[in-house]
Amino acid sequence: MRRVLSVRFAPCALFVAGVLALVRAGSFSGRSNWRALRPQGPEAALGVILAVVVCAALLGLLVQPFQVRLVRVLEGYWDRWVLTARLAGLLARLQRRRWQALHRRAHGQTGGDRELRLRADARRRLAAHPPAHVLLPTALGNALRAGELSAGERYGLRTLSSWPRIYLQVSDRMSEVLRSTRDALETAVNFCWAFLALMGVGTAALYDEPSQWWLCGAALALAAVSYKGAVTAAQAYSGLMHVVYDLHRFDLLDALHYPLPADRASEEVMFSEVSDLFAGVRRQDRRYNHPGGWTSESSAQDRDDPSAS
Repeated sequence: MRRVLSVRFAPCALFVAGVLALVRAGSFSGRSNWRALRPQGPEAALGVILAVVVCAALLGLLVQPFQVRLVRVLEGYWDRWVLTARLAGLLARLQRRRWQALHRRAHGQTGGDRELRLRADARRRLAAHPPAHVLLPTALGNALRAGELSAGERYGLRTLSSWPRIYLQVSDRMSEVLRSTRDALETAVNFCWAFLALMGVGTAALYDEPSQWWLCGAALALAAVSYKGAVTAAQAYSGLMHVVYDLHRFDLLDALHYPLPADRASEEVMFSEVSDLFAGVRRQDRRYNHPGGWTSESSAQDRDDPSAS
C-alpha cells in the first residue's frame, strides 16, 4: 500500500490537482480567477476531492506499465530518435568533460588540508560514475550505470544478466532495503515528470499572464529538486547492488546447484562461465552439486552399472 500511494498515486494526484486548479480558475479561457478555486460548500469540496482521487487512480493505472520507460528516459537512453540522439551526444561529451575534471582533481599533487579534502571528495564522486567511455548523457543514468557495470563484474559476473537471478536470492532484510530504495527512486522520478507536465500545462494556460509565470518557474524548480532526489536514490541503489554481490553471489551458485569455488581464481572462472550460460553461450559442463543427492558423475556411473541400484 505504501508503494502504491507514494510511487503511483501521489505524483498523479499532484498533476490532476494542478490541472483541475487551472481549469477551475479559468486559466485556459482568459485571466485566472484564483478565488474560484474555493469550493462553495462541503458537497462541492467532496466532489473536487473525489474527482482528484478517481482521476489520479486511473492515471496511475495507465502509467504503471510505462514505469521503466519513465526512468529510462531520464537516464538518457535517447538514441531511438535523430534529434534526441544528437542531444544525447552533446550531453555525453559534457559528462565526459566533467569526469575528466574529477579525475584530474582526484589524482592531483599532494597539497594542504583543503586540497586533500577536495581530492577525497573528487574520488568519492568519481567512484559513483562509470568509466568515461560508457558515460550516459544524464546524472541519473550514470548513477545507475555505475552499479550496472561494476557490481558483479568485480567477481566475474555480468551484472545486467545476473541481477534478476541474484535478486531472488537475497535475504528478507536486504530485499526490504532494496525495495525501499527503489521506491524512493521511482517516487522521485514520477514527481519529476509530474512537475514537468504541470509546467507544460501551466505554460499553455498562463502564456498570456506574465504575472503568473512564476508558477511555471516554481514547477520547473521542483522538477529539478525531484530529479536531484532521484540521482541520490540511484546512487544509494547502485551501492546496494554492490553489497548484494558481496554477500549473496555464492547463494546464486547454490541455487544453480554448482559447487562453490575454492579460491579467487576459480571463482572468477566459475562466474565467467555462469555469465556465459546466462547469455546463451555454452561452455564446458560443470558437475552439479545436489546436497543429499546424486552428483552428475555418480548418476552417470549408475546408468552404466545397473547393479549399483
